[in-house]
Amino acid sequence: MKKIEAIIRKSKFDDVKEALHNIEVNFFSYWDVTGVGNEKQGHVYRGISYSTTDIQRRYLSIVVSDDFLEKTVNSILESAYSGNVGDGKIFVSEVQEAYRIRTKEKGLAGIN
Repeated sequence: MKKIEAIIRKSKFDDVKEALHNIEVNFFSYWDVTGVGNEKQGHVYRGISYSTTDIQRRYLSIVVSDDFLEKTVNSILESAYSGNVGDGKIFVSEVQEAYRIRTKEKGLAGIN
């Protein structure tokens, strides 16, 4: 099993959620987060300068089977893409075990 952690634009969350549901990823957790990005200059919109050092994003945590990893990552990449600085990041790590508390199932049965 793999854990996918994605940090995306809040404005792209509904697109990503729909894309994940379309490939049958029906369970994941998410949080609103603030981070510091690589961009050091502010943006000017209608004559007002905005700081981009503190960036509002949404953090998704998804656990999938090894076979579903590529499909899930590609779905996030496509739906979260805007082509601009600050589209986000995706991290993948190994999950040793998963348990469903209600049924005490473990492994893939615990996440499906």
